[in-house]
Formats: sequence, structure tokens, C-alpha cells
Amino acid sequence: MRGVVMHAPGDVRVEQLDDPRIEAPTDAIIRLSATCVCGSDLWPYRGTDKVEGPTRMGHEYAGVVEEVGAEVTTVRPGQFVVGSFFASDNTCELCRAGYQSACVRHVPMGTLGSQAEYLRVPLADGTLVATPEVPPADLVPDYLAASDVLGTGWFAAVAAEAGPGRTVAVVGDGAVGLLAVLAARQLGAERVIAMSRHEPRQRLAREFGATDIVTERGDEGIARIKDLTGGLGAHSVVEAVGTQESMTQAIHSARRGGSVGFVGITHDVSLDGMEVFWSLVRLQGGPAPVRRFLPELMRLIGDRTINPGRVFDLELPLDRAADGYRAMDERRAIKTLLRP
Repeated sequence: MRGVVMHAPGDVRVEQLDDPRIEAPTDAIIRLSATCVCGSDLWPYRGTDKVEGPTRMGHEYAGVVEEVGAEVTTVRPGQFVVGSFFASDNTCELCRAGYQSACVRHVPMGTLGSQAEYLRVPLADGTLVATPEVPPADLVPDYLAASDVLGTGWFAAVAAEAGPGRTVAVVGDGAVGLLAVLAARQLGAERVIAMSRHEPRQRLAREFGATDIVTERGDEGIARIKDLTGGLGAHSVVEAVGTQESMTQAIHSARRGGSVGFVGITHDVSLDGMEVFWSLVRLQGGPAPVRRFLPELMRLIGDRTINPGRVFDLELPLDRAADGYRAMDERRAIKTLLRP
């Protein structure tokens, strides 16, 4: 099969790889209908994260089951399925508490590489969720978004305690930040402030339910949030970038006793303990337990209540994956969808 391999920063190639096969009775093999490039893939692409030799890429996926292991009971060949970027058994104590990304048997799907034609999914019963029937082609991007960026944005909004009567500020206008806007509105937030300097992303944030746009950053951005909230700050803040600046901006944009949900993969971020102490801000975040939310998100997509696939503003064949990485790196695209 063909699959995407990163050899070094900026060096992305599509190569012939071995077809995946059933390795454990709990595995499934799926034929990918669509995959995509994640914002987190840009960290190694830019050289921020080290590339340890040729590395298969991709952890977001949706497609049709081709084969299942002898112990798989919840999905069968021919079904369209979506799974999280962490495989999980969905039965351990941590999974039952809703933290499938910390499953005691979890497998990072990025180690298997979903930017390809086929994918082996471990722990298929606990990882994959099937749709009632194979969806029409126009819904495939929406279901693909549920595999990571929608579920991550949703977790960020839940962790930030977005809900009725609350004002939510979102730091970061990538795909996760934009879908956190959508999630906050779906969770009933009264006001959603999107922080963005880019007009196309501002327009999409508005379509997803943002009531206000803040273009300032740093101290000016914090001051603007305070201006919009009677000097208090937002009840809930989503941090969807992962830098020191974005984390500081998120914490300082929250009111005393507010909540911050952080899902940006942190790079060189440190927190001042006394500053956090006196802020009275609640912090929760980390790798999103997407599997917790998949059934509900897939229902909303199937009902056409939400259309998270709008974040894919560039679609390319798999063979042009390098162009997709380049477009996202240069901020000419929010998120690239790849068709195998």
C-alpha cells in the first residue's frame, strides 16, 4: 500500500509500505476513506520535535472495515467506522471513568500511521464506532474530523466547563480551536470569543457560533477579553496552541474561579505556581479522550446538526501529501484532507 513517511523536517514522502495484517485477535483492518494532516504533525515537520529516522505519519482516520480478528465482536467487515487517535480497550477503570486516552492498554495510533490506504486498529472493540450505514460521501469529512480535532475541541470545551450562561474564550484558531468554538456553542455557551487574526478563520469561527472576535494577542488580547467581560475575564477559556504565550494568555483571560481547558501539545511551557494559586483558576487538559465523545458526536454528524468537516479547506490525493503539509505550515490551509 501507499503511505506517508517523514524522513526529516520538511521531508515528507509517499512510499510503498507493507499492507497491514491482523496481528492480534482484537485487531481490525480498515480501508481508509479519508485521512488528514494534523496540526501536531507540523511540530516534527518544522523540526521542533525530533524526527528519529523514517517515521510513518498520521493518527486520524475513518473508513470501511476490511477484516477483523477472531475476538472482535462490535464491528464487522463492510461497516464504516471512526476511531480515536488512541486505541483503547474501553473497559479498564480509567476508560470507564472517561479517560480512554489514558487506557492501561492504550496504543498511540500515530505509531501505526493512518496517512495511508489501509490501517491496522488494535483493540478494535474499544476503539472503533460504526455508523448505522455507510454514509454519503459528503459526510465523510465530518466523520473524519470526529477522530481527533472535533473530539479534542469538544474535550477542551468540556474541560473548560463551557455551558449555559457562560462566556467562553478560545485561544488558537487552528482546526481544534475552531471546533472548540462549535463545541462551546453546542454545549450551550451564551457567548463565545474567538481569538484570531486571520479573516478566513474568523469567518469560519462566526459560522461555528463565535459571537465576538479578538484580534489582539498577549497583554493586549488579555485586556480586550477583560473589556468584553466587564473587567472580570471569561468563565471558560480553551487553550488550543501549546506555547508559553498561549497558555499565559489563556490563564490570564479567565476570571477568578474560572476554568481553562488546555489541549495544545505543550512545548517549553512552564507555570508559576503562586500565579496559578492566586488566580483560583481550574486547569484540566491533555490528550483528549475522544472515544468518550464519539457516539454523541457521530450522532450529531449523522443528523447533520453539526458540520465539523468545514475545517478541511484543502483536499488532496494521498500522493500529494507533501503539498498538504506545506500548505498548513505556510498557513495557506487550516487543515488538509487526504484521499487515499
